Formats: sequence, structure tokens, C-alpha cells
Amino acid sequence: MPESFFLVSKEYPELAVDEVVTLVKMYDRFAKVKTISNLILVQSVTPWEKIARRATFVKTAGQLLRKMSNVFFDENNYSLLFGAKSFMCKAINLSDRPVDIPEIERSLGSMVSTFCNAKVSLEDPDVVIYMIFTEEENFFGFATKFEPAKRPEKLTKFHHELDWKLTRAMINLAKIHDDETVCDPFCGTGSTLLEAQSMGIKSIGIDFDEKMCKITKDNLKKNGFSAEVYNQNYDYMDQLSFDGIVTDLPYGTASKVSEPPKKIMKKFISKMPKKAKFAIMCKKGLDDGVKLNLTKKYEIYRHKSLTRMILVK
Repeated sequence: MPESFFLVSKEYPELAVDEVVTLVKMYDRFAKVKTISNLILVQSVTPWEKIARRATFVKTAGQLLRKMSNVFFDENNYSLLFGAKSFMCKAINLSDRPVDIPEIERSLGSMVSTFCNAKVSLEDPDVVIYMIFTEEENFFGFATKFEPAKRPEKLTKFHHELDWKLTRAMINLAKIHDDETVCDPFCGTGSTLLEAQSMGIKSIGIDFDEKMCKITKDNLKKNGFSAEVYNQNYDYMDQLSFDGIVTDLPYGTASKVSEPPKKIMKKFISKMPKKAKFAIMCKKGLDDGVKLNLTKKYEIYRHKSLTRMILVK
């Protein structure tokens, strides 16, 4: 079974690891996963590119090799560097041991050069060969040239809107499959819809503010996306068909809602379809006393007077 590796950002370490693991298990429930710090090792039939294209916090990813000789010949005696005009070697030290990164990269590059006609390129190589050092063991890996998905653009956005990275991660943590539909009942400027559409996932937006609905539609149009956007209250969910909910509950002075956030939370939860998957962002404490049967909860620290929560089911 093919083995892959994913090195994730330490910005939100637990969330970053869980996002990759969730995607891996969503596509292949028989996949085997091992985590060493922020390195995730995966045995799965799912190509690493498919996971890396969706996962928000993956910094480096590729195919894992158990032997250095496999850089040149795999089990089918086929050179992995065949046809590559350029390559680079990159060493990554995740251990506490001192490692001479420049020397290892030079030595590895020299060895590779003796086996192929490809030339070293530090800017845009066809193949990147990795050597990863951890406390437990060391790994070889490689990645062919990989183009990440183009970032959606917004004509209009607000400073208090949901961060695109967390939006994208929430869609993944909610296990929204490629052929499913996600709903954002407080869609605002359309962050959830844009991120979903950029991943090839269908989306539906609801917002009681007519101005926000127009902004969302304009932002979707800017990117060539189309999605249903309804100028309604969140309880309009009852009239729609979807597979999961990803949203940021309104709060604070930037919100135009007249009801207290705690009351909105309770009413919103009572209106949600019982079997719907979800990832909800809310201010810490709003979920107190609300029965949600969560699978995971994450704290997102903003500043000393505000910690937000991501609630996942």
C-alpha cells in the first residue's frame, strides 16, 4: 500500500493534525495513520496530492520511500526521476539532535546527480527529494511538482469575518465529501461558500441581512462560482437540503442581530437537522449547557478578552 507523509503547520497544531487525519479517514476508512509531532505518516490508497489539495495547514507533503535506492528505482524498476529535468534535495529536522542541513542536502544532491541527468534547481524543481529526521527514525520521501488550488478572491470583505484558513479547515473537519453540499446559515461575505466551491463542494448560504447576501453573490461571481444564497433567517434551513453545516455564529458589536449570542446559540442548535454534520465557530462559553454530542472541540485564542471555539460533530 502506498505511503505518504504530511508536514503540517504549528499555527494550530492539534487542529492541523486532525484535519489531515480526518481527510485521510474520510477517503479511505482502512487507512493507517501515525503521527510524530507535526509529521503525519499515512498508508492509504488515496494519493497524497488529493489530501494536500484540500488540507489547509499542510506545509510539505509527498510519497514516502523506505529505502534511498527507491529514489532511483521502485519495485517496478522504474526510475522516479525519469523524465525530470531538475530536482532539489531538502532535509527537515524534527528531532532535538543537531543536524547539518546544508551538508546533508549537498551530499544527497551529489549522490542523486550521479544516477540521473537532472540538474539541481532551488526555485522550481520537477522533483523534490526529502530526508526527514525525527526522534524515532529517519525517512526518505519525494514529491513531484504540485500546483495547489487557486485562492478565491473577494471584492468585499470585513475585518471581523471568519479567517479563510479556519473556514477551510472547518469544512474538512466536518467531513464534507466532494459530492456533498455544505450550508452556512450566517454566510456574511461568503467565506464558507467560497472555500467550499474552491474545493469542488456545493454550497448554500443564508443571511438575514440583504446587503450581506448581495456581497456573497458578488464574491461568488468574481470567482466564477455559483451557489444558492437566501435572504432569510437561519431557521430557513428547514426548507433546504444539505449534508453539513459550517458557520461562524454572530457575536459582538460587529453583529447586527438583536438577540443575545447565548439565545441565538440555543435556538440555532434546536433548529439544526439532527443528523447533519457540522463545524461551528462561536465565542467560548456559548456552548455551555447545550447538548451537542461533539466529536471534537478546539480553542482558538484571539486576544486576552476573546477565545473562540470550533465545535465539531
